[in-house]
Amino acid sequence: MTKYLPRENSKLISTALKTMPVVVLSGMRQTGKSTLLQRCDLFDKRRYFTFDDYNTLEIAQREPESLFSQDEEITIDEVQKYPEILNAIKRDVDKHRKPGRFILSGSANFLLLKNISETLAGRAVYLTLYPFSRRERLGHTKSCPALVHFISKGVFPKVYGIKPIGFDEILLGGMPSVALKQVKDSNIWFRGYEQTYLERDIRSLSQVADIVSFRHLLQLIALRNAQVLNQSELARDAKLNVMTTTRYISLMEASFVIFRLFPHLSNRTKRLIKSPKIYFSDSGLAAYLAGVKKLDNHEPLRGAFLENYVAQNLLEIISVYYPDAKITYWNIQGRFEVDFILELGRETVAVEVKYGSRIHENDIAGIKAYMSTSKSCSAGILVYNGTDVIKLSEKIWGVPISLFLS
Repeated sequence: MTKYLPRENSKLISTALKTMPVVVLSGMRQTGKSTLLQRCDLFDKRRYFTFDDYNTLEIAQREPESLFSQDEEITIDEVQKYPEILNAIKRDVDKHRKPGRFILSGSANFLLLKNISETLAGRAVYLTLYPFSRRERLGHTKSCPALVHFISKGVFPKVYGIKPIGFDEILLGGMPSVALKQVKDSNIWFRGYEQTYLERDIRSLSQVADIVSFRHLLQLIALRNAQVLNQSELARDAKLNVMTTTRYISLMEASFVIFRLFPHLSNRTKRLIKSPKIYFSDSGLAAYLAGVKKLDNHEPLRGAFLENYVAQNLLEIISVYYPDAKITYWNIQGRFEVDFILELGRETVAVEVKYGSRIHENDIAGIKAYMSTSKSCSAGILVYNGTDVIKLSEKIWGVPISLFLS
């Protein structure tokens, strides 16, 4: 059996279980939800059911209440295979309202999530399991994230022997089987993942008449990874109408394959970009769909895929340690841009990502421009692929990617 690597999100799940009777864990297919619920020590005393087991599924269909014991805390995995169980869960919770009574998990299904929100309103909280972060893959989840250390103390932790990250890890991404190199050929694995996603997940999410057009749109979005979303232009290139394109993008988002970052609009600059930026939840899947097999100085998308990799790691850290925070971006059309604005209550932190291993003055122009318009900005961070932490000004730091994501 492969060694279990702790997931950052387990802490958040454990905390949620102390308050709410139902915790719903969703996310992309194959991100490790079942492994987490079966092998994490925090959940090993719970009674575990999976609707992948046909006997359990048959019992649930025939007499669902027989699965519940009043004194037990229960986990039901692959719950999307029998969503009718939600009515029985609602009755049980209303009779015996107890924090941590149920964990429900399964592959993303828009209709299932809609049913849960309607049936279990006021009884459930929703959490997402993302692909492996760099911290999780390296087994560093017991330590405080460097970013959290910086936000709380104003300095980055001292770490010796900082090395640039290898761009191969961006192409591998964070899907456990690929990131942990449990498969010999990642392209074959991603091809199978794409086929399963298109032929099973999307057909169960909604009626998609033309899977070929949907796949083409998915590939076009991968080529526009980390860019501002222009739906009219995307629809034109995909040879789809805007309404269909919008619906397909919503399906991709509902199945957690992509996510959007919305613009930071706290000031009144007239030329601020107001459309969202679009990212893939996994840089490895995005690279496969875009046909990118090598990241080097000749690959024009190298900066976009690095930004995506930072974004997916940042999303994991922020969701666990600052669950009420927001990640946005800032862009004044044709002039300045900041890749990420971390909205932490009344304060913000500006983060810019650069592909290079050296820092130039114009690399922090966007951060400086944002700071000049925002009194709430407490710090700016230029993330680059070097080896040294450099204080660039009173409030701006240059930080190696490998430290920023540690």
